[in-house]
Amino acid sequence: MPSWNPAEAEHVTSAAQLREIVEPPFPEIAEKVISGIDGVSRRFIEESRLFLVATTGADGRMDVSPRGDTARSVVVFDDGKTLAYAERPGNRRMDGLHNLLENPQVGMLFMIPGVTHVLRVKGTAAIVRSAPFMADLALKGTPPELAVVVTVEELFVHCGRALLKSGLWRPHTWPEGDHPGVMALYESQQAFKTDPPQPTP
Repeated sequence: MPSWNPAEAEHVTSAAQLREIVEPPFPEIAEKVISGIDGVSRRFIEESRLFLVATTGADGRMDVSPRGDTARSVVVFDDGKTLAYAERPGNRRMDGLHNLLENPQVGMLFMIPGVTHVLRVKGTAAIVRSAPFMADLALKGTPPELAVVVTVEELFVHCGRALLKSGLWRPHTWPEGDHPGVMALYESQQAFKTDPPQPTP
């Protein structure tokens, strides 16, 4: 198992150092960001059954949570600037919602099974408990008790290199064997609390 010693690593601490390694993007890539939701992106968002939501609290602590449904979980409003997603019942920790109360900035990554490119959205969010659109987010006839409304500030398509290399949608590339189940992960994490690994001298 590899070890980590910060003193043995050469750190990057400035944008100039980054550009020594990574060349500037092509103009069409640098300028691909738009400040709203175009028609084709709207269709992509509405067809997405899986997306990730990133939030940051006032203390800088981040949270990234997956969202997914068997039914429509996102609505895009006709103003071309706003979308909303259902906040379904989960583990009741509400890490992301607590973050949004402190800092409304949100990032989203939309995916469609079998499609290798993704759609990235950045904006500001508000939590609502009632609104006419909640009926459009109903699951088995029941509207969500909470929804998050996002005003889009940046939207762009992201190439699918990571999804292609990882083989995410290609079952024949998936690793074989048993993988850690939910209970195995939970029990290991609880044991870590009481007996964390000691650093190697």
